[in-house]
Amino acid sequence: MALKPAEFKTDVHNDWCPGCGDFGIVNAIQMALAEMGVQRDKTAIFSGIGCSGKTSHYINTYGVHTLHGRVLTFAQGAKIANPEMTIVAVGGDGDGLGIGAGHFVAAGRRNVNMTYIVFDNGVYGLTKGQASPTLKLGEKTKSLPSPNTNYNVNPIGLAVASGFTFVARGYSYDVRHLKDLIIKAVKHKGLSFLDVLQPCPTYNDINTRDWYAGKDLMEEAQSRHSRIYKLEDTGYDPEVHYSEEAEVNERLTQALIKSLEWGNKIPIGVFYKNELITPYTQRLKDKIPNYFENPPAKQSISKDGKSITDISKILDSMEV
Repeated sequence: MALKPAEFKTDVHNDWCPGCGDFGIVNAIQMALAEMGVQRDKTAIFSGIGCSGKTSHYINTYGVHTLHGRVLTFAQGAKIANPEMTIVAVGGDGDGLGIGAGHFVAAGRRNVNMTYIVFDNGVYGLTKGQASPTLKLGEKTKSLPSPNTNYNVNPIGLAVASGFTFVARGYSYDVRHLKDLIIKAVKHKGLSFLDVLQPCPTYNDINTRDWYAGKDLMEEAQSRHSRIYKLEDTGYDPEVHYSEEAEVNERLTQALIKSLEWGNKIPIGVFYKNELITPYTQRLKDKIPNYFENPPAKQSISKDGKSITDISKILDSMEV
């Protein structure tokens, strides 16, 4: 049953800068969860450190504000402990692709059934605008004393190469399209990654709302040309329909090629989708038949203040 987005809002004061793309992303998450009719007591938002880290305070479900770069480890642990939960992890591009890059790659190998959303604005907004891993080489935002000296990470390409089975990109100022992408990501059977492009009006004066809208591409006799275009409008098919290696490689290759488009044309939408790879929780069930009925989160570990957990077998196995 669909709910109202207002039911997923909290009374916590929001102190993001006016015009920040974070507002659109949070609104899209609230709209998506409401439209899906998820149970709030069976849904959890995990957030990292940075401006986006406050997201877990603004969405009326269970919320866990974690450590810098470690949001995926917490979120995966929660899903594995209680597989019936709907888990959405969020974090900035610095949080997830800088200090958290190792966890990002490792998560792709597991394919835990959850969603990871990156708020991508090219800068570390909370710590005053340093270049993040997605800022292009040689670009100089107003907060940098000199041009960026590092080459950028390609979030879509990295996710595809790491093994994420749903890879998409949205834009924070197209909230309804972003909402639809979030629904697709959450419903996907496997690990979903959604890179969301967003302006930072305070520190990034290059990738602004006007820049994404293509106002600098206007010509006297030509209407405004937006840089953003939707993959689904071009007939692009991201889905792996058969498990044959040739088709999988074809879909992976086209996703990687599309991920390199930047500048005057920037695609958004679903780049890659593969539900033929077994999710991690199903792999656990194959080893532990009653895993879904008796997951770790539902097991009793104490009674009357005393532990009832028997670890004798584990200790016996460690004997030399």
